[in-house]
Amino acid sequence: MKRVFDIAAALFGLLLLSPMFLLVAVFVKMGSRGPMFFKQERMGKGFKPFYIYKFRTMKHDTSVSGKQITVGNDPRITRVGWYLRKAKIDELPQLINVLKGEMSLVGPRPEMRQYVELFRSDYTEILKIRPGITDLASVKYRDEAAILGRAVDPDGEYLHRILPDKIELSKEYLRRSSVVFDITLILKTLPRLFASKAPSDELGLRNSSRHS
Repeated sequence: MKRVFDIAAALFGLLLLSPMFLLVAVFVKMGSRGPMFFKQERMGKGFKPFYIYKFRTMKHDTSVSGKQITVGNDPRITRVGWYLRKAKIDELPQLINVLKGEMSLVGPRPEMRQYVELFRSDYTEILKIRPGITDLASVKYRDEAAILGRAVDPDGEYLHRILPDKIELSKEYLRRSSVVFDITLILKTLPRLFASKAPSDELGLRNSSRHS
C-alpha cells in the first residue's frame, strides 16, 4: 500500500511541478555553469547505496570537493541556490528517487555513508525501510541551518547532538508508521515550500547547513 501511494504521489507531483522544474533548471544553468542536478551518495534500504538527486545550488565542482558544512557567506553557493535551499525546492527532484524505488515520500532521511557507519547498529534497524523525503526529523529540524550556525563547532554539534536525536526520531517513525501518519507528516512539511526568506547575507545572518 505504501509503495503504491508513493508511486502515485510522485507521478502526480512530477507532472504538477514539471513547469516549475523547467523554470528552476533555466535559473540554475543561468546562475553558473554545470549540471542541473546535484548527486550525492546516500545509504538506502538494507545499506544499499544510491545517489540522491537535488537541484544544484553550488558552483560546479565545488559541492563535492568542499566541506560538508557550509556557512551563510560560503562563496560556493550560487545566488539562485540560496533561494532554492531556503524554500527546500532543491529537494523536489527526490521524487525521481521515489519513482526509482530508492526512497519513499515519508521515511527516515537518508544519511551519508560515514555517518551511517558511525551508528551502524542503529541504522541496522532504521534501514529496514526505504529512506524518505521527509520525516519527523525534517519537521523538527526545519531550521537546522540556524542551529548549526549558532554552534561553535557545527560538525561536532551535528555528530554528537543533532544526528543522535534524528536517529531516535527515525526509530519513533518506525513505531508509528502508517498511511495516515505519513499524510500528516506530508501536510506538516508542505508549508516549508515557497516560504523562503531573503539570502542570509541580505538579512545580516550567518547560517550553516550540511549539503544534504
